[in-house]
Amino acid sequence: MLDIAIIWDWLAFAVRWLHVVTAIAWIGSSFYFVALDLGLRKAPHLPPGAHGEEWQVHGGGFYHIQKYLVAPENMPDHLIWFKWESYMTWLSGAALLMMVYWVGGELYLIDAAKADLALWQGIAISAVSLTVGWLVYDFLCKSGLGDKPTLLMLLLFVLLVAMGWGYNQIFTGRATMLHLGAFTATIMTANVFFIIMPNQRIVVKDLQEGRIPDAKYGKIAKLRSTHNNYLTLPVVFLMLSNHYPLAFATEWNWVIAALVFLMGVTIRHFFNTMHAHGGMKWWTWGVTALLFAAIMWLSTAPLMQDTYDESEARGLSATEQVFADAEGFEDVMAVVPGRCSMCHSREPYYDGIHRAPKGILLETEADIARAARQIYIQAGVTGAMPPANVTFMEAQERRIVIDWYRNASKNLPMRIAAD
Repeated sequence: MLDIAIIWDWLAFAVRWLHVVTAIAWIGSSFYFVALDLGLRKAPHLPPGAHGEEWQVHGGGFYHIQKYLVAPENMPDHLIWFKWESYMTWLSGAALLMMVYWVGGELYLIDAAKADLALWQGIAISAVSLTVGWLVYDFLCKSGLGDKPTLLMLLLFVLLVAMGWGYNQIFTGRATMLHLGAFTATIMTANVFFIIMPNQRIVVKDLQEGRIPDAKYGKIAKLRSTHNNYLTLPVVFLMLSNHYPLAFATEWNWVIAALVFLMGVTIRHFFNTMHAHGGMKWWTWGVTALLFAAIMWLSTAPLMQDTYDESEARGLSATEQVFADAEGFEDVMAVVPGRCSMCHSREPYYDGIHRAPKGILLETEADIARAARQIYIQAGVTGAMPPANVTFMEAQERRIVIDWYRNASKNLPMRIAAD
């Protein structure tokens, strides 16, 4: 029979899979329409109100696409709306954030060496910050800055950098990068939900009721869509960063995130200019390479892993203490450090490993108790760790891990066992 930890891990995998699939759909359609919009060409035969057209070939056929800058004269019979890709990406991402960083907050969310907060306080900051970020951004867009797009983008960049710094004063390195990505993604989806879609509905309603739509609604939606276009690549980087300690496990992770946002601008500028028939701006790749080199240099700054040592002064949480006191813990301590700490240590000594993967340390009793579920899943049930079983962990040793975790889980409520 499957226990709660395995069920929880599969649920997290399913939500993560959904998140990736919907994100691919959203990013794909977003990039496609931006490229289409920039590539439109004028033609003498265009119908009244049409802004431009483009011919495309794909899948063995030709497509003839025309864009109306405001709206056609009459409402078409068949109209496809693009919205659920964005909504489902955000909803699945929010669910994943809750599952990993709220339910598993004792390990992944709060860094006790930075801020002495209860888990519920960290969760509240996590949730409120996403809402506040959208409100501040929306206020800036609706101010007179809407007519000054370059200045508005600069202020948005300052806001993102400030949020990255702020998150890093409270959260773990992983949570800092992930939350900055969620902060940005919330702005992007809110743009679709609160601005772009309502404006499009106004235009459709005007057509249905025989009125001439106001061009301002399309202009406003276009501004928000442009912001989304430039923010997409940095969000993808931030969402992937939790797999790479070199990105998140440094005191300069918020600076790395800031440089990633600049890289998103340079990369998109190249492709947007190319799609608009403005030539190949190859200099943008040189700037991108320099920014990436700076990121690699910053990643060598001191790790945040020493904060684990400092946090030990506060003792183990009630959940972690159950695992430390459980039957079989002494046997696990005789197995795990010897099989795993060559990589999962404060100073890894396995060739080619410079940072403990995912920032997980497996040297002390406190380390083992805190990473109980990860050890159980990765080295007990699945045998995924050590990679290729390079330390020759035996089946009997994996059984020790499994028995220890299950013994401890009997004394835990369902939610704690899933942490």
